[in-house]
Amino acid sequence: MGWGARERGLVCGTLPPGRLNAITDVPGVRVGHRTLREGAVNTGVTAILPHDGNLYRRGVLAASHVINGFGKSVGLVQIEELGVLETPVLLTNTFSVAACSQALIRAAIEANADIGRATATVNPVVCECNDGHLSDIQAMAVSEAHAREALRSAHAGAVEEGSVGAGTGMVCFGFKGGIGSASRQFVLGGETRHLGVIALTNFGRPGDLVLPGGARAPHPDDGGDGERSAVAEKGSVIVVMATDIPLDYRQLLRVTRRCGAGLARLGAFWGHGSGDIALGFSTAVAFDHDEARDFVPAQRLNEARIDLLFQAAAEATEEAVLNALFAAEAIEGRDGHYRPALATLFAPRVGDA
Repeated sequence: MGWGARERGLVCGTLPPGRLNAITDVPGVRVGHRTLREGAVNTGVTAILPHDGNLYRRGVLAASHVINGFGKSVGLVQIEELGVLETPVLLTNTFSVAACSQALIRAAIEANADIGRATATVNPVVCECNDGHLSDIQAMAVSEAHAREALRSAHAGAVEEGSVGAGTGMVCFGFKGGIGSASRQFVLGGETRHLGVIALTNFGRPGDLVLPGGARAPHPDDGGDGERSAVAEKGSVIVVMATDIPLDYRQLLRVTRRCGAGLARLGAFWGHGSGDIALGFSTAVAFDHDEARDFVPAQRLNEARIDLLFQAAAEATEEAVLNALFAAEAIEGRDGHYRPALATLFAPRVGDA
């Protein structure tokens, strides 16, 4: 945690955040990073784990929503079909999807020797954004070992944000982007429940960023002469949403889709060359890989209460993106490409954090 959007007086919506204002407010969820910075390489891996057990043996309910499909993710087809997440989620750059997939497969096999032999194969889930503007993506610097380090570093508690892990070389609305997280909490069924988001932000045209309240952020390329560069919207954003509320697949998919509303509030319109994906999971719905019963009991949310989750998904997504922007520092990357930090334009409101 640090000087995020709300510490600068920019509050997204009306629902209260969780204690950490992060995806890790959802009990059991852990996040880890592996950051690579050397020469022209500014990249990395971010890992999101729904729980600390054997995910292959005890998967969780999952759904994905492709807002605009200019992307190279793996694992989403099977999630759409089966609705089960059976590995951690890894975020990385476009050319590192294969290495991260291999890391997830090897880790699953190490924990489950029957995979691909006595039982089914495993579905690794890796999502990506293109950090090639600030990092030498052709170096293919991320290895399986780096991905495994991100997995091993995953922990509960505060989420490190900004230019870390997969967010190291990302650009958002022309500013330095990166990793951001936020959460919302509310009472359902007499218990405090949570919905959290982590976002890999690499999208948005310079000059299009809309802040809470409707003000437009300064254009990052304005100089003394007011010149602005014309840039097409061709970035990407990955939103991973978690909740501890029991839902059925259709309900989870509906909530996951609302992450797109949070992106739209910021001024995004999901351009032709943009890869915009939301992936959601519920830790309250588990699947036993070795289930022997013909029928299993299930809980689901009363649909009359689902608007609360819709609102939470939109608000947490909007704030997660802003937190990524405010946490990211200015950087000079590959071939001298430079991206400024949004934080330099907004001073924290001391005493409000």
